[in-house]
Amino acid sequence: MSLLVDGFKEAINLLTIGDESVYSAIITTITVSSWSIFISLIIGLPLGFLLGYYNFYGKTVIKTIVDTLLAFPTVVIGLIVYTSLSQAGFFGEYNLLFTQKAIIIGQIFLGLPIIIALTAAQVEMVDKRMYLSLKGLGANSYEILKATLIEAKFGLMTAAMTAYGRIITEIGISMMVGGNIKYYTRTITTAISLETGKGEFVTGIALGLVLFAVALIVNISLAFLKRRWVS
Repeated sequence: MSLLVDGFKEAINLLTIGDESVYSAIITTITVSSWSIFISLIIGLPLGFLLGYYNFYGKTVIKTIVDTLLAFPTVVIGLIVYTSLSQAGFFGEYNLLFTQKAIIIGQIFLGLPIIIALTAAQVEMVDKRMYLSLKGLGANSYEILKATLIEAKFGLMTAAMTAYGRIITEIGISMMVGGNIKYYTRTITTAISLETGKGEFVTGIALGLVLFAVALIVNISLAFLKRRWVS
Protein backbone atom coordinates (compact mmCIF):
# COMPACT_ATOMS: atom_id res chain seq x y z
CA MET A 1 0.00 0.00 0.00
CA SER A 2 2.89 2.34 0.84
CA LEU A 3 4.24 1.86 -2.69
CA LEU A 4 0.97 3.13 -4.16
CA VAL A 5 0.95 6.14 -1.86
CA ASP A 6 4.59 6.91 -2.64
CA GLY A 7 3.86 6.38 -6.33
CA PHE A 8 0.99 8.86 -6.22
CA LYS A 9 3.17 11.45 -4.50
CA GLU A 10 5.95 10.83 -7.01
CA ALA A 11 3.48 11.23 -9.90
CA ILE A 12 2.39 14.63 -8.57
CA ASN A 13 6.03 15.59 -8.07
CA LEU A 14 7.09 14.53 -11.59
CA LEU A 15 4.25 16.52 -13.13
CA THR A 16 4.62 19.65 -11.01
CA ILE A 17 8.39 19.97 -11.44
CA GLY A 18 8.00 19.51 -15.19
CA ASP A 19 10.24 16.46 -15.49
CA GLU A 20 11.43 16.56 -19.11
CA SER A 21 11.64 12.79 -19.61
CA VAL A 22 8.12 12.26 -18.22
CA TYR A 23 6.54 14.95 -20.37
CA SER A 24 8.44 13.66 -23.40
CA ALA A 25 7.02 10.18 -22.82
CA ILE A 26 3.51 11.62 -22.39
CA ILE A 27 3.73 13.67 -25.59
CA THR A 28 5.15 10.72 -27.54
CA THR A 29 2.40 8.43 -26.23
CA ILE A 30 -0.39 10.85 -27.15
CA THR A 31 1.15 11.65 -30.54
CA VAL A 32 1.67 8.10 -31.79
CA SER A 33 -1.59 6.74 -30.33
CA SER A 34 -3.65 9.60 -31.78
CA TRP A 35 -2.20 9.09 -35.25
CA SER A 36 -2.71 5.34 -34.91
CA ILE A 37 -6.38 5.57 -33.96
CA PHE A 38 -7.04 8.24 -36.61
CA ILE A 39 -5.61 6.13 -39.43
CA SER A 40 -7.24 2.97 -38.02
CA LEU A 41 -10.64 4.67 -38.11
CA ILE A 42 -10.17 5.94 -41.67
CA ILE A 43 -9.29 2.44 -42.89
CA GLY A 44 -11.35 0.34 -40.47
CA LEU A 45 -14.75 2.06 -40.64
CA PRO A 46 -15.29 1.47 -44.40
CA LEU A 47 -13.93 -2.08 -44.17
CA GLY A 48 -16.14 -2.81 -41.18
CA PHE A 49 -19.13 -1.43 -43.06
CA LEU A 50 -18.42 -3.64 -46.06
CA LEU A 51 -18.00 -6.69 -43.84
CA GLY A 52 -21.23 -6.02 -41.97
CA TYR A 53 -23.41 -4.77 -44.82
CA TYR A 54 -22.63 -7.08 -47.73
CA ASN A 55 -22.98 -10.84 -47.99
CA PHE A 56 -20.29 -12.48 -50.10
CA TYR A 57 -18.43 -15.73 -50.50
CA GLY A 58 -15.85 -16.19 -47.74
CA LYS A 59 -17.40 -13.64 -45.39
CA THR A 60 -17.50 -16.11 -42.51
CA VAL A 61 -13.83 -16.93 -42.97
CA ILE A 62 -12.86 -13.25 -43.03
CA LYS A 63 -14.91 -12.53 -39.90
CA THR A 64 -13.25 -15.45 -38.16
CA ILE A 65 -9.81 -14.13 -39.08
CA VAL A 66 -10.69 -10.61 -37.90
CA ASP A 67 -12.11 -11.94 -34.62
CA THR A 68 -8.96 -14.02 -34.11
CA LEU A 69 -6.78 -10.95 -34.64
CA LEU A 70 -8.59 -9.23 -31.77
CA ALA A 71 -6.56 -11.33 -29.34
CA PHE A 72 -3.31 -11.24 -31.31
CA PRO A 73 -0.39 -10.66 -28.89
CA THR A 74 1.26 -7.27 -29.28
CA VAL A 75 4.74 -8.81 -29.19
CA VAL A 76 3.87 -10.92 -32.23
CA ILE A 77 2.64 -7.84 -34.09
CA GLY A 78 5.84 -6.10 -33.03
CA LEU A 79 7.92 -9.01 -34.33
CA ILE A 80 6.16 -8.98 -37.71
CA VAL A 81 6.54 -5.21 -38.09
CA TYR A 82 10.16 -5.39 -36.89
CA THR A 83 11.13 -7.98 -39.49
CA SER A 84 9.31 -6.05 -42.21
CA LEU A 85 11.03 -2.75 -41.38
CA SER A 86 14.49 -4.14 -40.64
CA GLN A 87 17.25 -3.84 -43.24
CA ALA A 88 16.56 -7.41 -44.35
CA GLY A 89 12.79 -6.81 -44.55
CA PHE A 90 10.52 -5.68 -47.37
CA PHE A 91 10.52 -2.04 -46.25
CA GLY A 92 14.04 -1.82 -44.84
CA GLU A 93 15.10 0.77 -47.42
CA TYR A 94 12.82 3.37 -45.81
CA ASN A 95 14.72 3.31 -42.48
CA LEU A 96 11.55 3.37 -40.39
CA LEU A 97 12.73 1.04 -37.64
CA PHE A 98 13.15 2.68 -34.22
CA THR A 99 11.08 5.71 -35.19
CA GLN A 100 7.67 6.97 -34.12
CA LYS A 101 6.35 6.04 -37.57
CA ALA A 102 7.25 2.41 -36.89
CA ILE A 103 5.25 2.49 -33.65
CA ILE A 104 2.29 4.03 -35.48
CA ILE A 105 2.40 1.31 -38.14
CA GLY A 106 2.43 -1.41 -35.51
CA GLN A 107 -0.37 0.17 -33.53
CA ILE A 108 -2.51 0.48 -36.65
CA PHE A 109 -2.30 -3.29 -37.06
CA LEU A 110 -3.34 -3.56 -33.42
CA GLY A 111 -6.32 -1.21 -33.69
CA LEU A 112 -7.65 -2.20 -37.13
CA PRO A 113 -9.18 -5.58 -36.16
CA ILE A 114 -11.01 -3.95 -33.25
CA ILE A 115 -12.45 -1.19 -35.44
CA ILE A 116 -13.40 -3.59 -38.25
CA ALA A 117 -14.98 -6.22 -36.00
CA LEU A 118 -17.01 -3.83 -33.84
CA THR A 119 -18.07 -1.71 -36.83
CA ALA A 120 -19.28 -4.81 -38.69
CA ALA A 121 -21.24 -5.88 -35.61
CA GLN A 122 -22.86 -2.45 -35.32
CA VAL A 123 -23.76 -2.34 -39.03
CA GLU A 124 -25.41 -5.76 -38.76
CA MET A 125 -27.51 -4.47 -35.85
CA VAL A 126 -28.88 -1.49 -37.81
CA ASP A 127 -32.55 -1.87 -38.77
CA LYS A 128 -32.64 -3.40 -42.26
CA ARG A 129 -35.66 -1.27 -43.12
CA MET A 130 -33.38 1.78 -43.17
CA TYR A 131 -31.34 0.22 -45.97
CA LEU A 132 -34.49 -0.57 -47.94
CA SER A 133 -35.74 2.99 -47.51
CA LEU A 134 -32.42 4.48 -48.60
CA LYS A 135 -32.25 2.23 -51.65
CA GLY A 136 -35.84 3.13 -52.49
CA LEU A 137 -34.89 6.82 -52.39
CA GLY A 138 -32.03 6.15 -54.79
CA ALA A 139 -29.15 6.52 -52.30
CA ASN A 140 -25.72 5.47 -53.52
CA SER A 141 -23.17 3.42 -51.57
CA TYR A 142 -21.48 6.47 -50.03
CA GLU A 143 -24.80 7.88 -48.80
CA ILE A 144 -25.75 4.50 -47.31
CA LEU A 145 -22.36 4.31 -45.59
CA LYS A 146 -22.76 7.82 -44.17
CA ALA A 147 -26.30 7.16 -42.92
CA THR A 148 -25.23 3.87 -41.34
CA LEU A 149 -22.31 5.46 -39.50
CA ILE A 150 -24.61 8.19 -38.16
CA GLU A 151 -27.20 5.64 -37.05
CA ALA A 152 -24.60 3.54 -35.26
CA LYS A 153 -22.45 6.44 -34.02
CA PHE A 154 -22.58 5.50 -30.33
CA GLY A 155 -21.54 1.94 -31.02
CA LEU A 156 -18.77 3.19 -33.28
CA MET A 157 -17.61 5.56 -30.55
CA THR A 158 -17.38 2.56 -28.25
CA ALA A 159 -15.30 0.80 -30.89
CA ALA A 160 -12.99 3.81 -31.13
CA MET A 161 -12.62 3.99 -27.35
CA THR A 162 -11.90 0.27 -27.13
CA ALA A 163 -9.27 0.46 -29.86
CA TYR A 164 -7.68 3.57 -28.38
CA GLY A 165 -7.55 1.97 -24.96
CA ARG A 166 -5.73 -1.06 -26.39
CA ILE A 167 -3.36 1.13 -28.39
CA ILE A 168 -2.39 3.59 -25.67
CA THR A 169 -1.66 0.85 -23.13
CA GLU A 170 0.29 -1.57 -25.36
CA ILE A 171 3.99 -2.10 -24.75
CA GLY A 172 5.21 -4.94 -26.98
CA ILE A 173 5.01 -3.01 -30.24
CA SER A 174 6.47 0.22 -28.86
CA MET A 175 9.36 -1.61 -27.24
CA MET A 176 10.28 -3.78 -30.25
CA VAL A 177 9.95 -1.35 -33.16
CA GLY A 178 10.45 1.91 -31.27
CA GLY A 179 13.53 0.90 -29.34
CA ASN A 180 12.56 2.88 -26.21
CA ILE A 181 14.79 5.80 -27.24
CA LYS A 182 14.68 8.59 -24.66
CA TYR A 183 13.06 11.85 -25.85
CA TYR A 184 12.10 10.20 -29.16
CA THR A 185 10.31 6.85 -29.09
CA ARG A 186 9.99 6.25 -25.36
CA THR A 187 6.32 6.02 -24.40
CA ILE A 188 4.78 5.86 -20.94
CA THR A 189 4.43 2.07 -21.08
CA THR A 190 8.03 1.49 -22.17
CA ALA A 191 9.20 3.97 -19.53
CA ILE A 192 7.28 1.99 -16.89
CA SER A 193 8.96 -1.21 -18.04
CA LEU A 194 12.38 0.45 -17.93
CA GLU A 195 11.95 1.96 -14.46
CA THR A 196 10.52 -1.26 -13.02
CA GLY A 197 13.42 -3.22 -14.50
CA LYS A 198 15.81 -0.83 -12.75
CA GLY A 199 14.04 -1.45 -9.45
CA GLU A 200 12.48 2.04 -9.42
CA PHE A 201 9.03 0.75 -8.49
CA VAL A 202 7.79 4.08 -7.14
CA THR A 203 8.64 5.84 -10.41
CA GLY A 204 7.00 3.00 -12.35
CA ILE A 205 3.82 3.33 -10.32
CA ALA A 206 3.91 7.11 -10.78
CA LEU A 207 4.13 6.71 -14.56
CA GLY A 208 1.31 4.15 -14.39
CA LEU A 209 -0.87 6.70 -12.62
CA VAL A 210 0.01 9.26 -15.28
CA LEU A 211 -1.03 6.79 -17.99
CA PHE A 212 -4.29 6.17 -16.14
CA ALA A 213 -4.91 9.92 -15.99
CA VAL A 214 -4.30 10.31 -19.74
CA ALA A 215 -6.71 7.47 -20.53
CA LEU A 216 -9.27 8.93 -18.12
CA ILE A 217 -9.10 12.35 -19.77
CA VAL A 218 -9.64 10.78 -23.20
CA ASN A 219 -12.67 8.81 -21.98
CA ILE A 220 -14.17 11.85 -20.24
CA SER A 221 -13.76 13.86 -23.44
CA LEU A 222 -15.51 11.18 -25.50
CA ALA A 223 -18.30 10.90 -22.92
CA PHE A 224 -18.76 14.69 -23.13
CA LEU A 225 -19.05 14.49 -26.90
CA LYS A 226 -21.57 11.69 -26.58
CA ARG A 227 -23.78 13.80 -24.27
CA ARG A 228 -23.54 16.73 -26.67
CA TRP A 229 -24.72 14.53 -29.53
CA VAL A 230 -27.64 13.23 -27.47
CA SER A 231 -28.76 16.73 -26.59
